[in-house]
Amino acid sequence: QVQLVESGGGLVQAGGSLRLSCAASGRTFIGYAMGWFRQAPGKEREFVAAITWRGSSTTYVDAVTGRATISRDNAKNTVYLQMNSLKPEDTGVYYCAARLGIIEVDRAKYAYWGQGTQVTVSS
Repeated sequence: QVQLVESGGGLVQAGGSLRLSCAASGRTFIGYAMGWFRQAPGKEREFVAAITWRGSSTTYVDAVTGRATISRDNAKNTVYLQMNSLKPEDTGVYYCAARLGIIEVDRAKYAYWGQGTQVTVSS
């Protein structure tokens, strides 16, 4: 079992930045790809970014490409999502997820989820 706890969300003005963190515990981090997803009010949860367990490969949804960076520190069992040039449409609850194996963009492929952290971007 893997437990995930997100932090770093908050209220920020458009154009600002946030760094989200996701701390994992419960078992080894080795072999787990990590993803970030977000859910805006009234919308489905959508893929944002993912990273392989070694950190050698990343992928992003087009809407955040160039504005977001996913990274991880396996020594700390933590994955990060740096978001810059934030827009009101980035508003939502951001979830961290883990899966054993390769990167996936399909949320159904992730076995473990955190409780989420709220990000609100004001215009």
